[in-house]
Amino acid sequence: MDGGGCGHCLRAEEMEAVAMAVSTVVLKTMNEMSSSSRDVAKQLRTRRALLQSVAEAADCVATCEAVVQLCAALSSGVFPRQTPRWWIKRRTGGTWEDLRQSDDATDEYYRQKLCMSMAMFKQIVAALAAFVEKKVTHYRTPLPAEQVIAFALYRWASGETYESGTSAFGIGRATGLQAVRDVTSALLRAYPDAIKWPVGRRRAQILCAFRDKGFPNCFGAIDCTHIYIDKPADAPSANYYDRNHKFSVQAQVIVDLDLRILEVHVGYPGSVHDVRVLHNSQLWRRAQTGELFDAAPENLPHGVVTRGYLLGDNSYPVACPWIVQPYGGIDQGPDEERFDNRQKVARRVCGEGVRPTEVHVASVLAHPQDEPGNIATAVRRRLHSPQHPPRCGDRLR
Repeated sequence: MDGGGCGHCLRAEEMEAVAMAVSTVVLKTMNEMSSSSRDVAKQLRTRRALLQSVAEAADCVATCEAVVQLCAALSSGVFPRQTPRWWIKRRTGGTWEDLRQSDDATDEYYRQKLCMSMAMFKQIVAALAAFVEKKVTHYRTPLPAEQVIAFALYRWASGETYESGTSAFGIGRATGLQAVRDVTSALLRAYPDAIKWPVGRRRAQILCAFRDKGFPNCFGAIDCTHIYIDKPADAPSANYYDRNHKFSVQAQVIVDLDLRILEVHVGYPGSVHDVRVLHNSQLWRRAQTGELFDAAPENLPHGVVTRGYLLGDNSYPVACPWIVQPYGGIDQGPDEERFDNRQKVARRVCGEGVRPTEVHVASVLAHPQDEPGNIATAVRRRLHSPQHPPRCGDRLR
């Protein structure tokens, strides 16, 4: 600046340039504003006073003093600024506020709250946003799509009640109910082929992985598990009373070694045997017609030729040509014992994917009125119904 010496006054354009530069610095530091209206008003008043002192400074010395005062205010915390949090865990401000933070602990919070990384969450939001966003009306601004999707994912991941979950996200209970329904419908529309029988490169990878485990031409492992429900009011209770003395429906799931679900059939009462569920599923009809197991023929010992099969437990019939069960029993030869050990190890890896999946979808497909096998109908009608909340304490068989 050309002020003609420190004792002379600054020209009007110079004062305006100083005020503009200081304002830019201030605005860049205000990345995070407090949610409290009282704090916001206080910070705005403080900022206005400091900027006014800069604008009204009579000369260079006064201007420099005002700028120094402003910098001291910034460093003392008058204006909020984003700081690293790696040395201390931040205080919780509610689940949604935790997810909105942006620091080095953000990804950890996403995994704790939603059981996924932030990158995966953003990918899901990008796919579902067009189906979830609401129109802006003259009544009230709708919730952002990110918050709606985050609440639904949090509900499924944690199994919390609607009262607790909606409070953590700062939304109403009715809004939470509608949010879960909207996200469910959006998932079905955005990912219509998320659960499908492997083809092409994916099938080759699965067959290679099982071959390395000692099972050539194996497509996956099959198992049934119980999804616990409340006592049905409009159906015979005895049908849903399983051997564990709880009310449940059956879920038949097939997964591969990477814990990806290849096929699922849900809805039969808990008292039904696994074999009956299998015989009435679409899997049985497709397998019997040769639609599923069509890999290149593989010659096995004892003259056995196979084009594909699944690993199962002893609850499935031995006569089924495309389900391989362990020999079982205690009087086994060395070959039978070695085979059973390998079969159980491979099947147990897949079983680890069946049971956590059941926990997260416990109330997705847990209503006795849903048609067996019709996943989309069950999801749309009864996903996390308030009459059938998930029971986090229930254990799986």
